[in-house]
Amino acid sequence: MAITGKVLIVLENRPALIDTRILVEATTLRDQSFEVCVISPRDTPRKGNSYLCLEGIHFYSYYLPRFRGKKMAYLFEYSWSMLKIWWISLWVLYRHGFDVIHAANPPDIFFFLYWFYRFFGKRFIFDQHDLSLELFQVKFGKRHKFLQRILLWLEKCSYRTAACVLTTNESQRQIAVTRGKCDPEKVFVVRNGPDLQRLYSVPTEPELKKGRSFLLVYIGAMEVQDGVHYALYALHELIHVYKRRDILFVLMGDGSRLPDLKKLAEELHIGEYVSFTGWVGEQEIRRYLSTADIGLCPDPLNGVNEFCTTIKAMEYMAMSLPIVAFDLVETRYTTREAALYATPNSVHEFAGQINRLLDDPELREAMGKHARYRVEKCLSWNYARQHLLHAYATLFPALTIPAASESICME
Repeated sequence: MAITGKVLIVLENRPALIDTRILVEATTLRDQSFEVCVISPRDTPRKGNSYLCLEGIHFYSYYLPRFRGKKMAYLFEYSWSMLKIWWISLWVLYRHGFDVIHAANPPDIFFFLYWFYRFFGKRFIFDQHDLSLELFQVKFGKRHKFLQRILLWLEKCSYRTAACVLTTNESQRQIAVTRGKCDPEKVFVVRNGPDLQRLYSVPTEPELKKGRSFLLVYIGAMEVQDGVHYALYALHELIHVYKRRDILFVLMGDGSRLPDLKKLAEELHIGEYVSFTGWVGEQEIRRYLSTADIGLCPDPLNGVNEFCTTIKAMEYMAMSLPIVAFDLVETRYTTREAALYATPNSVHEFAGQINRLLDDPELREAMGKHARYRVEKCLSWNYARQHLLHAYATLFPALTIPAASESICME
C-alpha cells in the first residue's frame, strides 16, 4: 500500500509512550498508511534506547533534565527541548522524511520549528491540549503581565502559522476562534477518547485491594492544576470523619507534585490507605481499573480545568467505573450520568459523594453501565478519529476516510 504521507509528531511535556492522546493519534495515522515519527522527552540520561520502533511507529527521545527554580526553569527547559527536538528532527528528516509537523502543546513554541522547515515545504498542525496562558495563571497567579503577554503571543503565532488547529473540546475551539482569531474552517475538535481495543476489562483481582472492601483509583498527571490533594483531603474525611476503614486509594501517575502528595498523605495520617504506583503500563491499568469500585476526578475549578476534557474520566468510563468529580462544564459534558458531582473545590461534598456511592451498590452498577454505554456510543476514539482524519484530509486531499459509526452525542 502506498504511503499517504509522512508525519513528525513532537511533544515536550511528557514521554510519548505515556501520553494516551499522542498514542491513539499516531496509531490512527499509521493505520491510514502514514509513516509516523514521534519526538518526546525522557526522564533518564541513558545514552541508549533513544530510538524505538513500536508497532510500526518510530519513537525518538531526548533526555530532559529537571531544571531548578520556577519561572526561569521553564525558559531553560523549553530552550533545551527546542534545541534537542530541532537536532533530532534533522536526523528524522534525513532518515525518514516528513511532510507535516504535528505539534502538541504545552508549550506553544513549536511554530519556531515550523518557521525553519517551511522553507522545505513542510506544513504545521497545532494540537492544543491545554491553554498555556490559563495554565500559567494557575501556577503563578495573575502577576507577571509581561510573561502573560508573551504566552498570548506564542499562542497566536501557533494559531496563525498552523495549517489546521486541533482542540480537545468545543470550549477550546471557541477560544481559538475568538481570542486566537482563527478561521473556524481550520479548527477541528478532536476529543480525547479511549481506544477500546487497548482498554478493556480483565478478571478482577481482589488482592489488589489489600484486604479492603473498596478500591478508589486516580490515574494521570500530578501537577498543581490536577488537584490530587483534594482527593487526599477527601480520603482523610472518609477515614477520620465517616470512620471508614474499608477503602484503599491507588494513585497511578507522576508529576512535580508527587513528593508533596506523599508527604501530605503522611501528615493526614492516611498513609496506610494510600498507594502511589507511579506511571504504569496498559496491562497494569487494565488490572486496577477492572478491580476498582470508583474513579476519582478531583480536577478543581481554577481557570483552566473548565476548558479541559480529562482523559482519565473516559478511561474510567470505558472500564464501567462510576465517577466522583467536581462539577465543571467539560467534565459534566463528558461524564453525564456516569458521575456524582460535588460543588467545585468542596472537599466535604467530594467526600460525601464518594461515601454515598460506596454505600449504594445498585447506584454504582447503574452509573457504570451508563458510563460504558456512553463511551461505546459516543466518546470512544472510534468517533474522535474521524475528526482527526478530516483535519488531515485538508492537507492530504487523497486521504480516504473510513466510514464512521453513528454517534449519539449531541453538543
